[in-house]
Amino acid sequence: MMILELLKNGSLSKKIILTGVVAAAALAGCRNGDLQYPVQKDIVETVYASGKIMADSEYTVYALSPGIVTAKLVREGDLIRRGSLLYAIRNTGPAARSAAADEALNYARGNLAADSRVLNDLKIARRNADLRFLNDSVNYARYRNLWVQNIGTRANLDNLQTQYELSLNERRSAREKYFATVNDLKLALRNAKSQSVNARADLDNYSIRAEGPGMVYQTLKESGEAVKANEAVALIGKANSRIMRLEVDQQDVDRIRIGQTVLLKTDVSGDRIYKAAVDRIYPVMNEADQTFRVDAVFTDTGLQSFIHSSVEANIVTSKKRNCLVIPVTYLLAGDSVITKASSGKKTVAVKIGIRTLDEVEIIAGITRQTGLINPQNH
Repeated sequence: MMILELLKNGSLSKKIILTGVVAAAALAGCRNGDLQYPVQKDIVETVYASGKIMADSEYTVYALSPGIVTAKLVREGDLIRRGSLLYAIRNTGPAARSAAADEALNYARGNLAADSRVLNDLKIARRNADLRFLNDSVNYARYRNLWVQNIGTRANLDNLQTQYELSLNERRSAREKYFATVNDLKLALRNAKSQSVNARADLDNYSIRAEGPGMVYQTLKESGEAVKANEAVALIGKANSRIMRLEVDQQDVDRIRIGQTVLLKTDVSGDRIYKAAVDRIYPVMNEADQTFRVDAVFTDTGLQSFIHSSVEANIVTSKKRNCLVIPVTYLLAGDSVITKASSGKKTVAVKIGIRTLDEVEIIAGITRQTGLINPQNH
């Protein structure tokens, strides 16, 4: 939708024409009987948008776990930092599970420590196996050398060989048992760490914290109230920054550009006009109402104190000074007008420029002295 806005003394009027009233009074002095004459004036083409004021980076905080609120630690208007605690929810069960998981983690760490009883027993068993193997291998080697010199008996040699092989197997078994136990204890430690992290994360879900810095605009729960999982509990956003979340009709969005001036007023500020600038245009259409989202940021020094208040806005898409303008009702289909002629009247083709809801700029085809006949009276 396009809305006419008048310019006074080369500057924008402080009143946005949001109702689409035709500026007939400005043209009344140019009529001669039933004739209408073009006027020279400034014209602004705008796109109408509506929406609401939001806090910059506004987000809603939700409870991740159900329970009873045991402490509310913030109030509306409080400034907070990332990670600030907002609410505490009763957490007797999760706290006990977290403590048990931490205890299991400490036990798993102790089993791999330097003074671990489990590993010390296995280390002693390894050393004993190494000593027996060393002793049996020396005895076997010595007696084998004697047997080469035809000293000793075959039975003694076989016995020493058997003892040597048993000691070798016992040493291998002691080493494999030690390293297998170390691997099992490492796996147990990793599992204990995972369980501890999960238990602590579950416990942390009962402490509702801010995801970013800003100001608390709204709290939705009080101490003693029950809260459900995924239930909203607070509204947070930047303290000194506002954005306008506007909705623009799909037929007008192609004329919106980043940086265009936005003139708006809110329900809470009455007729006061705020200035803003288009900051972002979203490419996906809302299929429910056939609109596109456009964000604008304030350029006025005065900050709108309230958020979520409704706004109506005109986005200035084009403006010209000292244009030849006629009422849009005098323009026929195919861009032509009916003019006064010596023989009566005739239809004249015109070239148009900016077109608003009420008026249209004439670039060529007629002059300010051309008398126009209202097609409705034709």
